[in-house]
Amino acid sequence: MSLLELTQITRIYKNGQIRIEALKDINLKIEEGDFISIMGPSGSGKSTLLNIIGCLDRPTSGTYEIAGTRIEKMNDSRLADIRNQLIGFVFQSFHLLPDLDAQANVELPLIYRGMGGRERQRRAIKALESVGLGERGHHLPSQLSGGEQQRVAIARAIVGQPRVLLADEPTGALDSKTGENIMAIFQKLNRELGITIVQVTHEENIARYGQRIFHLLDGEIDRIEEVGR
Repeated sequence: MSLLELTQITRIYKNGQIRIEALKDINLKIEEGDFISIMGPSGSGKSTLLNIIGCLDRPTSGTYEIAGTRIEKMNDSRLADIRNQLIGFVFQSFHLLPDLDAQANVELPLIYRGMGGRERQRRAIKALESVGLGERGHHLPSQLSGGEQQRVAIARAIVGQPRVLLADEPTGALDSKTGENIMAIFQKLNRELGITIVQVTHEENIARYGQRIFHLLDGEIDRIEEVGR
């Protein structure tokens, strides 16, 4: 059984008389431990697809299963549970709370789980250590570089031990060297911890850190490219 399985997924947006078919009959299987990149020009449906995979949006038609559970008809509360338990998110903008230090930012998802303070602290420290920031836990975001802030965001995404890490342009706000460092962390998480990674990127060199690249065009999968790394 695939960890993520999308079958004939279509997403249509309507604005008055205007009908936009953002995704058209997408069929996609992602196995546990995969590292997948999604590429395509602006308007190709990349972010829409990632939002559906991340249970942030619902398909207009088709079915989506995550870990064997169909989600397209779940209510908002159940979808929130799925996101909190199974999925970690990393975005181009780091979305760190400026008044909280790195460790407190990382602990946030665990607060929503109702986890006790001591266990939250232990997990947050461990997550920060896994991205090389074990000594920076009490620094505010303003005291960290862009690359360090993104690493805090990654630590926050993995602190709940998700099975899937979704990344939307994770290196888009970073210089090339820092972007490579972030991709090295992604590879480590994928290879050593077995976290399944799905990233959207417009950068060819970043996409090639994945095992496969799904090229989207006009809401459809145009081709699938195997990457020899």
